[in-house]
Amino acid sequence: MEKVIFDDKNGLWYELQGDYYIPCLKLPEEDQRPIGVWGQWHLQYIKQNRKVLYLNLLTSDKLNGYLADLDKQVEEMFSRLVKQMAERDGVTEALKAQDQMAWVGKMNNIRSRATDIVNNDLIYA
Repeated sequence: MEKVIFDDKNGLWYELQGDYYIPCLKLPEEDQRPIGVWGQWHLQYIKQNRKVLYLNLLTSDKLNGYLADLDKQVEEMFSRLVKQMAERDGVTEALKAQDQMAWVGKMNNIRSRATDIVNNDLIYA
């Protein structure tokens, strides 16, 4: 028996495994974009709580692109929120020069609030 055969009817190659011919299938190459912390958090959430969405993205080979896009969107929203909240609360470079500890405390509070907002709106939605 031949180790590898080609079927003209369906255009697939088959490889001999024991007594059976198994189709030689491989997924198309997907662009591997880096996924940041926001994408990793969302990945864990959909793995545990939205299994159908996770499996659909995984089997359609769209998971990496979906997570990379979400990560970029969340990062932009987070930066915009921090900037807007800092302007609204009067957290400026002048405050940083005058009282560094007050500036750090206010910025930590702003970042915490912005994190809560993006978590509720995008990561765990």
